Amino acid sequence: MEDFDLTPSPEIPAQPIKGRGAAGNVAHRFSTDTRQAEDDGWTPAEAPHPKTALHIDHAKSIISRNESPDLAFDLSLNPYRGCEHGCIYCYARPTHAYLGLSPGLDFETRIFAKPDAARLLREELARPGHVCSTIALGTATDAYQPFERQERLSRAVLEVLLETRHPVSVVTKSSLIVRDVDLWADLARQNLGHVAISLTTLNGPLARQLEPRACAPQARLAAMERLATAGVPVSVIVAPLIPGINDHELEKLLGAAKDHGASSAHYTLLRLPYEVAGLFRDWLAWHAPEKAARVMSVLYDLRGERANDPNFGSRMTGLGHFAELLRQRFALACRRLALAPTMPVLDTTRFVPPRAGDERQLSLF
Repeated sequence: MEDFDLTPSPEIPAQPIKGRGAAGNVAHRFSTDTRQAEDDGWTPAEAPHPKTALHIDHAKSIISRNESPDLAFDLSLNPYRGCEHGCIYCYARPTHAYLGLSPGLDFETRIFAKPDAARLLREELARPGHVCSTIALGTATDAYQPFERQERLSRAVLEVLLETRHPVSVVTKSSLIVRDVDLWADLARQNLGHVAISLTTLNGPLARQLEPRACAPQARLAAMERLATAGVPVSVIVAPLIPGINDHELEKLLGAAKDHGASSAHYTLLRLPYEVAGLFRDWLAWHAPEKAARVMSVLYDLRGERANDPNFGSRMTGLGHFAELLRQRFALACRRLALAPTMPVLDTTRFVPPRAGDERQLSLF
């Protein structure tokens, strides 16, 4: 693990890189200059193979507060910054710009771990002003991305939440979550835990192109079944739906999830905020050139003639006739499969604040 530095990664030619989502580093919104690699004919071009580096994020707080009416949670917690899964469509990619890094390859190759996450969580839960509300684990990253296997930050956070009986929900596309099935089962028995598994496609080759380092769709379904068998309420989130790429799989994805233990479902439409729009266009040009123009045309129609619609009420599901068709298909499929269209409500009345300060200090009463 390395200390964080602000040295930007070098630009990489825009060509597909095996095992990576972005083809290179794009300038972020705060950049004052741009760079582009050119072949001068003197040095033979070599395919880049960027390695993933883990840095330390010396965070001073760990709980973020959300005021968006589009989201079903008020509090969120991210044990990491960036995500090695490399999903090309990830709406969280622009967050790396705040670190002076690119939302492109930097987002998936320069991961920041918060080793003090559990301690910071304990301190924030102990504050007199804390109001118990479900914490969403991993909203701008995947809490169970590959580095979690060695860092175990998400598990440490879950242990604090279980100890304090604080409700928690997670969205992940990693089968690594089954490592913590014991904690999730304990939380679920007290109506304090809920897991949502994100499914984008059942097509293996397409999954490897869209989300190159996430686990395979069948592994996610197996994780879903393992959690459901342990008594954990499991939801499926079909996300993102991309017109012309995976929207035809909506009913199949919901059916597969139901067969593997899902009890509720949700979906979101592709969002292309800030630099993600350019990254996704590059991805289309390489992986689906024959569909690129049509896909972007429909997306612009769904987003009010722009790449991204930031407005509450429409940014998750889109506008217009195509968005309404998706809504109806989802509703009909959920009704047929007996999938609840809403997430379970967790218990916020059991919360017991931890003692602030030294845990060895006995309480006065």
